[in-house]
Amino acid sequence: MKRILGATIGSCVHVAGVMNFLSLAEREGYEVEFLGAAVSIDELIAAVKERMPDYVGVGYRLTPEPLREVLKELKEKIKAHGLDSGIKWIFGGTEPTAKVAEESGIFTKIFNGLEDIDEVIGFLKGYRRSTEETYPEDLISRIESKYPYPILRHHLGLPSLEATIEAIEKVAEAKVLDVISIAPDQNAQEYFFEQDKMDRRLDGAGGVPVRSREDFLALYRASRRGNYPLLRCYSGTSHLIEFAELLNETIKNAWCAVPLCWYNVLDKRGPRLLRDSIRENQQVMKWHGERGIPVEVNESHHWSLRDAHDTVGVATAFLAAYNAKKMGVKHYIAQYMFNVPPSLSPRMDLAKMLAKIELIESLQDENFRVYRQARAGLASFPGDLAQAKGQLASSAYLAMAIKPHIYHVVGFCEAHHAATAEDIIESCKIVRGVIRNAFLGLPDLVNDPVVQERKKQLVDEAMITLEAIKRLNPGAEDPWTDPDTIARAVELGILDAPHLKGNPAACGKLVTRLVDGALYAYDPEENRVLTETERIEKIFKRAEITVS
Repeated sequence: MKRILGATIGSCVHVAGVMNFLSLAEREGYEVEFLGAAVSIDELIAAVKERMPDYVGVGYRLTPEPLREVLKELKEKIKAHGLDSGIKWIFGGTEPTAKVAEESGIFTKIFNGLEDIDEVIGFLKGYRRSTEETYPEDLISRIESKYPYPILRHHLGLPSLEATIEAIEKVAEAKVLDVISIAPDQNAQEYFFEQDKMDRRLDGAGGVPVRSREDFLALYRASRRGNYPLLRCYSGTSHLIEFAELLNETIKNAWCAVPLCWYNVLDKRGPRLLRDSIRENQQVMKWHGERGIPVEVNESHHWSLRDAHDTVGVATAFLAAYNAKKMGVKHYIAQYMFNVPPSLSPRMDLAKMLAKIELIESLQDENFRVYRQARAGLASFPGDLAQAKGQLASSAYLAMAIKPHIYHVVGFCEAHHAATAEDIIESCKIVRGVIRNAFLGLPDLVNDPVVQERKKQLVDEAMITLEAIKRLNPGAEDPWTDPDTIARAVELGILDAPHLKGNPAACGKLVTRLVDGALYAYDPEENRVLTETERIEKIFKRAEITVS
């Protein structure tokens, strides 16, 4: 175990910076000792000689002029006592004092207060970061290089290829983001391989108009700078395997995101029929699983975005992960979208996420590893940009309670305009500030009795939903992965959402109501909340299904 001694020197009594550094070091497995504030050079040298640490961290945050004489004395006594080899000296201070420290020639590492936590962690982990050196080039290595601190992801897709390339370059150089999610326009998602079908009036609508293999390669080249962020891209809504191959070969797609029941006639993002799309989406999961590429099945929040009650959100979160595992996925990215719908209370929102975590992570074994990805719901951001920044910070703070491996930053400006490079950088810095504060010590939100009670209720009710799906086809080898069974669950309304009313591919009969900050199934005729058992019984009775 490596040892670090820390102190402030001269007359400096500002110890917060040194203490934060030592706290980070302790989390990374170092043995740390704080010598105190305003420690004299003689006291510091005596302690170093006695303990012979691997590192000595000194801090100074006062005016820079007196520091020159202090460091001159320190340098002379380091040399006189033979402490200039075998021990690495570190300095932390302000930007002006850091310049003085650099001039002294004493220190192997100097922090001036402008660094992000990534650089501090990288130093403690032994990484020697430089613009020439490549950062971890795959998702799992990137996560492991930082955890328990989450890596950050943000989507980026401006209405022109040139603007998107320029934005990627700026974001990469800013070193604030680990993963850039390319957002292609809808024309690209649906018709990349059939471009004669594109409505050119819609070019750039919702994302960047990528139209060739070279376009994707250009986006990747733009990211090869700064902290070398990973790239990933939304899945297509047609030619799914061809699109997956293209992304893997051009941008080294960090992970695949594919739904189970969506990107078809349900959400009108393509003409695929429900059963066909379930089968095709499963094949996409399998294709990536066979190649060891992580997979995210972005299913659950699609139901919640359409005002499905919380139980459906929890049940479909499990169903998505279950399908991924059965398709051979080894590394599963579980997305936890907070604030969906925006009127959920923080307590009830956290309870819903904890219920999802309990069910999803019950699937973990040596061949199936789950990584948590948290984010804010897009609809929760107000158009007022100052308030939107508050919402970004608030949602991120709550999400830290689930200890995410990935935090998906949603640009504060999204309710107003598509995020530019500057917006993305500012949004990431806001979240990084939240993470920094959260790691000073959060209150125990998870074990709040109200949160735990609701979590248990949701787990129990989600299992009722899942068992009802099984009962639709007890003869199937595995009803939870059978496309016909899953599609029938949608058509009958076991999986349903109010926004699907009138959709011929779904039931659309579900009514939900917000009660005490949580979203429940509701019977408007009886004017009361329905338990999941009651709701399922009504569905079966309506469909005249008799199950023993």
